[in-house]
Amino acid sequence: MNYVQTLVKSTVIGLLARAGLAATFFLSGQSKVEGLQIDILGGSHIELGFPHVTTNAIDLFRDEYRLPLLSPELAATLSASAEHLFPILLILGLATRFSALALMIMTLVIQLLVYPDAWPVHAIWLAAQLHLMSYGAGQLSLDHLIFRRR
Repeated sequence: MNYVQTLVKSTVIGLLARAGLAATFFLSGQSKVEGLQIDILGGSHIELGFPHVTTNAIDLFRDEYRLPLLSPELAATLSASAEHLFPILLILGLATRFSALALMIMTLVIQLLVYPDAWPVHAIWLAAQLHLMSYGAGQLSLDHLIFRRR
């Protein structure tokens, strides 16, 4: 395989893995918070309150997820924060390997402690995370720009 084919392959696969994981986790994080919401082109309301975890998210961690060692409030806050931070980093292609590792740990916690029957979905997430951890973000990333100059 020549350089151009390898370049295209690694860039496209990295970009797809980053985008798919980022969308999945970011949307999950959005379902756990409220505040700072602005409706665009629908304009039913503008809510500019400070972002905070919803009571529904805390109830989920208390009643359904039941993670050991963490209070539901702390678990919901940590989860919502991670589900916003790491997807943004993935989209930017910044600290990609670290972000993929953090989301892999979340995925394993979900698989082992919350939804053990959801392994087919989690296997897809893990494959994308392993790819990013092994090969990085690809050429269309801040990681590539930063490390290319060194």
